[in-house]
Amino acid sequence: MELLSVIRRWHCRDHLPIREIERRTGLSRNTIRKYLRAQSIEPRFQVPERPGRLDPFADRLRGWLVLEAARSRKNRRTARRLHEDLVALGYDESYGRVAAFIRQWKHEQH
Repeated sequence: MELLSVIRRWHCRDHLPIREIERRTGLSRNTIRKYLRAQSIEPRFQVPERPGRLDPFADRLRGWLVLEAARSRKNRRTARRLHEDLVALGYDESYGRVAAFIRQWKHEQH
């Protein structure tokens, strides 16, 4: 993490007090002390695994994307059309989530 190296440089090389680092970064003094004492390169944050609302429809959407990839470019359904088909099946979230899923799927395919 870039901020951690900046904090260490200010403290060790520039000899800034922790209060000055606190003022510059907006972090608490306890957090700054913890970062300075830690031997790790960057802090690790655990992100809990949460199921998304698109998960029940993900397999069907992947299947559609495989079928669409086999079609000619003019005959393919757009992401907007795939979203409309999912809404007809009961998906009630935004188009943006579907578009992000499609982008991720295309990235994995290449």
